[in-house]
Amino acid sequence: MNIGQASEASGVSAKMIRYYEEIGLIRPMGRTGNNYRVYGDVEVHVLRFIKRARNLGFSLEETERLLKLWQDKDRESAAVKEVAQVHVADLERRIAEMQSMVKTLKHLSHCCSGDNRPNCPILDDLAGEAPHPAGHG
Repeated sequence: MNIGQASEASGVSAKMIRYYEEIGLIRPMGRTGNNYRVYGDVEVHVLRFIKRARNLGFSLEETERLLKLWQDKDRESAAVKEVAQVHVADLERRIAEMQSMVKTLKHLSHCCSGDNRPNCPILDDLAGEAPHPAGHG
């Protein structure tokens, strides 16, 4: 199948397939006489694997490591679990950071009166300035 058909079958855009080839995440495909890339079921399966890993938030580096582990039938599952656990810890850290951002923005929005006056505690906070007294933002 050509790149468009592989894209449709895998759910990975043709642009991303080319990018994955460029960075070495997947091997460059052979070409036909008219210079079209040729993909088979194995390559589509690999692309689906990559897409699923990326949808779960794994970085390209983590995805490459998981792909190598998946292709290595002699691997130990402990190595796969380690990659997943490190990723979970990173996701939990990022979730906590985002929850903190939401809390701060909710507080700042609550402190802003949202009227026709120019004072705004949201902008003051972004600028690193002391907030204006209550009722002045």
